[in-house]
Amino acid sequence: MEDKTVLITGASSGIGRATAQAFNDEGWTVYATARDTDDIEDLADAGCETQELDVTEAEHVEAAVERVIEDEGRLDCLVNNAGYAQFGPLEDVPTERVHDQFDVNVYGPHRLIREALPHMREQGEGTIVNVSSVAGRLATPGMGVYNGSKFALEGLTDALRGEIEEYGIDAVLVEPGPVDTNFDDRADEELEDGTKRSGAYESLYVFYEEGQTFGGASALSVPPTDVSETILEAACSPDPDPRYPVGQVAKYGLLARFVPDRIRDRLYGLASKLA
Repeated sequence: MEDKTVLITGASSGIGRATAQAFNDEGWTVYATARDTDDIEDLADAGCETQELDVTEAEHVEAAVERVIEDEGRLDCLVNNAGYAQFGPLEDVPTERVHDQFDVNVYGPHRLIREALPHMREQGEGTIVNVSSVAGRLATPGMGVYNGSKFALEGLTDALRGEIEEYGIDAVLVEPGPVDTNFDDRADEELEDGTKRSGAYESLYVFYEEGQTFGGASALSVPPTDVSETILEAACSPDPDPRYPVGQVAKYGLLARFVPDRIRDRLYGLASKLA
């Protein structure tokens, strides 16, 4: 894999950092990106190329892809990992916060895909890995904004897969459940700062505060290396699967999609009462 090149977003911590390390260990040329390059200095020391990249800034996106092409002449894999969670009841989340969520989780990957595809198409191969979530397949109360962004990413990727197949390019979704990272800390901050409590949904906030929700299921979390190994597997496969659930919560959670909606709604209602 020494002649293979990967561009990874959100490499400052968690899944992104582990993914950069995994690809680097396998001999790929790794372009690890983050909003603040100070956060990825150690990746540079380990042999990765580093670049400032805020996925909400079009000029950053263009510059990052252009640098890879200028330096290496090709881009074999794009890993759209940068993202965060805006939790909270829909009524309590201001619309500008919804826009912020989609700007990072949906528009960011879209910007990068548009920049990367012409180069992958010209070289006749490539893999786009979009890091989604079990929350992109199963919606739960209090997570509607985050669910919406990940559902959107799933839809974009499913459509993209059929559009680019004829050019030898693959589009893959990686769908973790809870991962042992600082993701939950950021989600807690967004919940606190990004909502305006109406007073109508206090039971949902209790769930978050007591760690009973998706974001607090630390006992069932998988290490970020499990996700990074899955991403690497997808990138190396000549015929990757369309979707890769990671962890037992993801695998069993996806099965819950087949439970009739009314039964799922009753279960959510029961859980809310118990809170």
